[in-house]
Amino acid sequence: MGDRIMGDTRDTLAGQMMAVSAVVFGGALLIILTAHAFEQFGGHAPCPLCLQERYAYYFGVPAAVVAFFAARGESFGFARLVLLLIAIGFLLNMGLGIYHAGAEWKFWPGPETCAGGFDLKWSQEGIVDTPVIRCDEAAWRFLGLSFAGWNAVVSALLASIALRGAALRR
Repeated sequence: MGDRIMGDTRDTLAGQMMAVSAVVFGGALLIILTAHAFEQFGGHAPCPLCLQERYAYYFGVPAAVVAFFAARGESFGFARLVLLLIAIGFLLNMGLGIYHAGAEWKFWPGPETCAGGFDLKWSQEGIVDTPVIRCDEAAWRFLGLSFAGWNAVVSALLASIALRGAALRR
């Protein structure tokens, strides 16, 4: 009887950690794909800070897969560690998003190198139609928040979910 209860507890913990990992994976993947869609289809070129804010997603998506399979294999300590690292990454990203949004609202200065990534377009007259993407100007806002502001909100949410998963115990 005791072995069955212990096995049920392990199954429940594995299921909970797998669910948390799957939610972090799905949320992070959705956000990074949305960012790329705004860039490719919406014409919103990213600035250098925008590109840096993607690093947490580039780490978080595959790391969530690792955490999922670690939990599935009942390597709970390793799964907790990976979820904790994901949470730390998104907390740092939240800070970067707040910094970026604050620079856009002119609460503080943005970085010295404020021109963003773009494709140079050449003609016989030289460079033409080449936008300069500034870190201290919001390209778009929804409900009063820019891309950077929404990144801070989503990063906080993903960090809290990953932290919850890291804190799960039997």
